[in-house]
Amino acid sequence: MNGPLVCIIDDDVSVRRSLMRLFRSAGIQAEEFETARGYLERAVHSGPSCLVLDVRMPEITGLDLQQMLSESHRQEQVIFITGNGDIPMCATAMKAGALDFLPKPFDDVALLAAVERAFQRSGERLSVQAEREDACRRVATLTSRELQVLHRVVAGKLNKEIAAELGTALKTVKVQRGRMMEKMGVLSVAELVLRAQQAGVTPVTGS
Repeated sequence: MNGPLVCIIDDDVSVRRSLMRLFRSAGIQAEEFETARGYLERAVHSGPSCLVLDVRMPEITGLDLQQMLSESHRQEQVIFITGNGDIPMCATAMKAGALDFLPKPFDDVALLAAVERAFQRSGERLSVQAEREDACRRVATLTSRELQVLHRVVAGKLNKEIAAELGTALKTVKVQRGRMMEKMGVLSVAELVLRAQQAGVTPVTGS
């Protein structure tokens, strides 16, 4: 995973230059883009990331970009800056998940603090996403019978109950359960339940 990155998206070159100087002076890696489309053409950053984004831009507005990123399940955190913002616009942005909404001219200290919060939130969500993807990859390696056992173990069923439901020998279930636990990378049922939840595996409560 790469280090934190802030991307400035604003069609006002003077704003972009001012922000680039601010972030460089604070030791924060930053890139600038004149348009939202220009940003979308950039490869997705693999580390924590934050957008300092103007609301009113030609073609694709800041609010449009925020919605596009959300629909794509991207983890960039958004801080809006605007000289023309109003209460409804702010409410829309925050309801859609924006971390902050700062009017121009904004306070440098407040902006830097917001960026640090954005990095923290982005990093946390990237970690959750990585754990979910890992759990899904592990579930995909299970055989159909190991998956059947998984569904029942996370429902709290005993080996003998699982054997009866699946019509197989108890020792066979024990072997399949051991292989399943190993593939899932867990040592306890509690860990298995968490991994199953991350992968969207539901318990099987019936027979």
